[in-house]
Amino acid sequence: MPAWISALGPETILVVIAATGGVIALLLVIAAVRRMRDWELRRGSVCLLGAAVVAALGVGGAMLAASLHTYARLTHEQEAARAVLRALGPQRYELLLVRVGEPAQRFELRGDEWQIDARVLKWRGMGTLLGFDTVYRFERLQGRYANNDQERKAPRTVHALGSEGAVDFWQLLKKYHGYMPLADALYGSAAYVPMADGAQYAVSVSATGLLIRPLNDPAKQAVGGWK
Repeated sequence: MPAWISALGPETILVVIAATGGVIALLLVIAAVRRMRDWELRRGSVCLLGAAVVAALGVGGAMLAASLHTYARLTHEQEAARAVLRALGPQRYELLLVRVGEPAQRFELRGDEWQIDARVLKWRGMGTLLGFDTVYRFERLQGRYANNDQERKAPRTVHALGSEGAVDFWQLLKKYHGYMPLADALYGSAAYVPMADGAQYAVSVSATGLLIRPLNDPAKQAVGGWK
């Protein structure tokens, strides 16, 4: 297989398919107009119907590509974000989240621990042969309480990190997973660690999910004394 094909991501291939569909649909419309002009109504109608079908498939491919573009490609375990915590009060923290390729964001969290969730999608068969990488997308950031009673009754802080396009590629794969020959597994992954003033953490992503590592002494002490 040519190396340039293997280097293409699934969203790029979907865009190419959508563009090809658009060109074919345009050619069919032109052919339909010519046949209609020559009073070949049956052939013209067939061409118009074919153009509509191809155009619909092309639009669908473009919408799927737009949704899949919100996911990041993953070739191996890699650092995807860093988090820096600052205490605001008892069980109240500000978390500065710096994701790769995106502006830094600040969130207020309540509790004793912070948790980050992500969606992970792995490919199989032809997808692997085409060189598709595992892709992921951060979904949610939240605070957690170590005490179960507090977790049920105390104020919760949950923040959305993902963004949806016109088509939710994840939900589509969940619903029609049995009919998608390229998708191998799709699952959610979450990791959580203690919050501490001045603690810094690195969030890594691999094909098996999320991993959080402490980067400085406050974080190491918090993890080391975790109960």
